[in-house]
Parts: sequence; structure tokens; C-alpha cells
Amino acid sequence: MSVIELESLLGQALTYADDGDWQSAMEFLRRHLEDFEQEPAVHCALGVAERELGHEGIAYELFKKTLSLEPDDPYVMATAGNGIAAFDDPDAMDALKNAALLAPDVPVTRLLYGAYLAREGFHEWAIEQLAAAWVLDAEDPQIAYELGVAHALSGAVEAAVDALSDSVRLDPEDGWTRLVFGLLLLEDGQPAEASGELTEGARLLPEDVEAQLLAALAAAATGEEGTAYEMVERARMRAAEGDLALVASVEEHVDSGTEASEALLKEDLAPDSLRARLQERP
Repeated sequence: MSVIELESLLGQALTYADDGDWQSAMEFLRRHLEDFEQEPAVHCALGVAERELGHEGIAYELFKKTLSLEPDDPYVMATAGNGIAAFDDPDAMDALKNAALLAPDVPVTRLLYGAYLAREGFHEWAIEQLAAAWVLDAEDPQIAYELGVAHALSGAVEAAVDALSDSVRLDPEDGWTRLVFGLLLLEDGQPAEASGELTEGARLLPEDVEAQLLAALAAAATGEEGTAYEMVERARMRAAEGDLALVASVEEHVDSGTEASEALLKEDLAPDSLRARLQERP
């Protein structure tokens, strides 16, 4: 097939992706994969579609195949590197680093490399990459979020709060970011502001039981009893059997008042949740 046909294939797959129709994207790319067996971009695109459909193992093999074909497109290289990073594959480091070196003026290459470095414990290098990405595109909320994550993982809570504030400003409908922002505000000693962000984050993430419970405790700790009980009930409605004991514990602390709620939030639930959420890869 010609280059034009390859571009048409990738363009159609992108159209499906933009519509959120990952099933159609996957089926379309699978039908044509044999014709493009040596094209890393096609394997990479199919890997993304498979990952979005929850087929992590298949996606991993496709990203590995992508890199084995030695792509020269930095975006493909970075996407595949990020894809295998989720499996703690050591080859991710070289793929992401090379993409950033080949295309230092492309924000996404710096973003993905910096996000990887942050979670691998290379905080200073991560912040350098993410700060460079932010200079390149100060309107990208994900860059601001990842810069905040890197600062948080390095222990610089105030800088993390500033970066997350930018991310929330740019995309106030991202519940995950608002929840992490709330947890960082709590750690920064701003309980009232933290409660507001945790509540908004929980409302935007209705299926996230832990988010509802964090918001419940934060509201109770700041005297917002009505909101606290609302959030407990939202958690109970969506809780799996294994979550019910925690829901009951949170409700008991809310019943006990401000001090009990604050203690459970600050000493137990919030620190564990923040640590886990900061480690989630983009």
C-alpha cells in the first residue's frame, strides 16, 4: 500500500478515537494490520485502542512490537514507551528518553518522559523535563498536572499545589485532578479549600467510592455535616461488598464529629490515597 493509504488508515483510526469509539478503531486497525506489518505507527495505534478497551496484555505486546520496528517518529516512540512503562518494562526509559531527545520542542515527548522519571524517583530530572514541556505549552492541563505530581513526589508540596492549581484552572471538569489537588491542599494545611476540591472531585467521579469517602471526611472535619452524610450515602450506593466495612467506618467517624473525622482523614485515608494516586501513570 502507498504512503497516502497509510495516512488514510491512521486518519480513520484517529477519527474513531476522537469519537471515543475504540471498538471500531481496534477492529478497523486489526483488519489492516497484516498489510502494514512493518509499520510501527499502525502497531502503536492498535496498541492504544486495545489499551483503551482494557486489553492490557495485548496492548503491551503491540507496543513492544512497535519499538522492535525502530520507529523514527518521536510521538510513536514516546507513546509506545509510555505503554510499556505501565508494565515496569526497563526498555521504557530508552524509548522515552530518545523521543524527548529527538523532539525536544514537542511537548508530549517531554511530558511522557518527565512523568516516567517522576515515578521512577528521578525527581529533579522529571521536573526539568516537565517544566520545559510547560514552557512549550502552558495551556495543557496534563502537563501542569504531571509537573505537580513530580513536585509532590519530590516533597515540594507548595510547588505541587501551585502546579495543580493551574491544571484545575485549565480543566475544572477533570475529577481526578481535583481530587489529587484536594489531597495536596490538605497536606499543605488548607482544610477548607481541600474540602471543596475533594467534594467537587468526588462529584465528578461518582463511581470512585474512595473519592466519596475522602470528601465525606473532609466535609465533616470542616463542619459541613450535610455534605458529609451525602458523600457517605453516595459511597454506600456504589460500594462493592469489600468496601462496605470502610464505608461503615467512615460513617461512624462522621457520626463522632469533627475531630474523629479529621483524624481518620489525615492519619489514614488521605496519605494512602495520595501516595497511590500520585503513582498512577498517564
